[in-house]
Amino acid sequence: MSVWPAWEVQERDGATSWFHVRLAFPDGARVDALAVVCEENVSVEDVRAQPALSLDDLTMLADWIETPLVEACGLEPEGEPGEEGAESGGARRARPAWPRGIEGRWLIAQEYRAAQEEGTDPVLAVMCATGHSRRRSLRLISQARDAGFLTPRHARR
Repeated sequence: MSVWPAWEVQERDGATSWFHVRLAFPDGARVDALAVVCEENVSVEDVRAQPALSLDDLTMLADWIETPLVEACGLEPEGEPGEEGAESGGARRARPAWPRGIEGRWLIAQEYRAAQEEGTDPVLAVMCATGHSRRRSLRLISQARDAGFLTPRHARR
């Protein structure tokens, strides 16, 4: 497996890092991914595989690449070697749990406004908090606006 940095965004209290990841197999199969490490959480932004991954393989991708990514950032991986998922008794989720519905929309608005007040990118703050891609985070922000938790983006005339 190869891991190399794509880019990094420095913030006051930390950094969010994007990495290119390549898994190459002896039979010629290959998986290329763009992954994000933010506050020791790993999120997969984009995946390209030849041949295509099954849904089971896709769900396991984050677990395959988590330790090398955390090490590439100079952080300590959780748990001891061989104890993968020991604290939960099974596989760990790459994305933190996030409430759905009205509570989730309210929390999205809180993250967004806190980032605005700190002068940081609010969309990036939502991405880090939820572990979702930029596109999905923008959709969640839009839902928070529609629920009335954020002001409308553009005033319509």
